[in-house]
Amino acid sequence: MTTSQTPAAIAVSGLRKSYGEQVVLDGVDLTVPQGTVFSLLGANGAGKTTTVRILSTLARADGGTARVAGHDVAAEPDAVRGAIGVTGQFSAVDTLLTGEENLLLVADLLHLPKARGRAKAAELLRRFDLTDAAAKPAATYSGGMRRRLDLAMTLVGDPQVIFLDEPTTGLDPRSRRTAWATVRELVADGVTVFLTTQYLDEADELADRIAVLDRGRVVAEGTAAELKRRIPGGHVRLRLADQAAVDAALAALGDAAPDRDALTLRVPSDGGLRSLKALVDRLDDRAIAVAELSVHTPDLDDVFLALTDTEGVASR
Repeated sequence: MTTSQTPAAIAVSGLRKSYGEQVVLDGVDLTVPQGTVFSLLGANGAGKTTTVRILSTLARADGGTARVAGHDVAAEPDAVRGAIGVTGQFSAVDTLLTGEENLLLVADLLHLPKARGRAKAAELLRRFDLTDAAAKPAATYSGGMRRRLDLAMTLVGDPQVIFLDEPTTGLDPRSRRTAWATVRELVADGVTVFLTTQYLDEADELADRIAVLDRGRVVAEGTAAELKRRIPGGHVRLRLADQAAVDAALAALGDAAPDRDALTLRVPSDGGLRSLKALVDRLDDRAIAVAELSVHTPDLDDVFLALTDTEGVASR
């Protein structure tokens, strides 16, 4: 939810898009506060890339409204383009040019003064640890280096909103974590990041809020913790000191599942603070000492599988 302190960087209402008889977006509503990471999850064909294409003015919606950085994407496309950066699924790097030349080319396309363009290129090469490779053709770069250069090119124009469409696909774990660190730095500087990804750990790691898109509809939205609590299977695991404590806890809790060999109880719970406090209070009232307590909630994989229908989805 947005407030006067955190106005919407992206506001979408009733967004619709079809290709022939295939409905790709079917009334999508989204609100993304400024200076946050918003992640859109969905299977192949769910409509993630189509959403990004519409919000970045690369495609027109059939219905609904969308505003990005305060501008209507249909009525003010030039203003939107001036406020955003886009890193797509596939690298936009020209492999025949050097890293520095790629950045300077973007600066020229944005009509930056020559001196400012050179300074910006040098700054971004340092920021993305590409200074030593600046004079080498991008064709010689590793996949991670090329992806870092691609993201650096997105930042030449100092965008207010950045769309990252599956930005770490194909990267090794170290390169992915470097990309994550960069996203955090951008948000700390006030940039808004709209992230689509199929890596659920990526959304869990980065996103302030997550929307799950299925067959063109938003089927759930919230923080990662809120979404996990919607899925059955959460529990609290208690380890007790001895069998007497296990028996006492069973009598107090009733619906717990014991493992007497391990001296543990599994207590159904949504993992929320209120339910956890109630559990602890019940144990404390009966002076039952707990040696160890751990909260186990479903992960985003469970959320994704429970909320989406991945069969029969066409690539889009």
